[in-house]
Amino acid sequence: ARHILVATQKEAADLKTQIEGGADFAALAKKHSKCPSGREGGSLGTFGKGDMVPEFDRVVFGDLAIGKVSEPVKTQFGFHLIQVDKRVG
Repeated sequence: ARHILVATQKEAADLKTQIEGGADFAALAKKHSKCPSGREGGSLGTFGKGDMVPEFDRVVFGDLAIGKVSEPVKTQFGFHLIQVDKRVG
């Protein structure tokens, strides 16, 4: 999975609109994400259930379709846009 972490729900919603309009997820992550993973286009690599905070896990291991971008997800760190690249297992 990969994500973009920002401070506000509005910023996350604005970025989602840009992605839906054709903007590149990885490029926006590099420019806007507050997480160190932003340097890697938001990539978090492979991880299992329980490795991330519960709000994040619910989206990644829920019914978000591969390649789709989530609605803004609030966690203790801020607001995330999450995209699942693949699920293993």
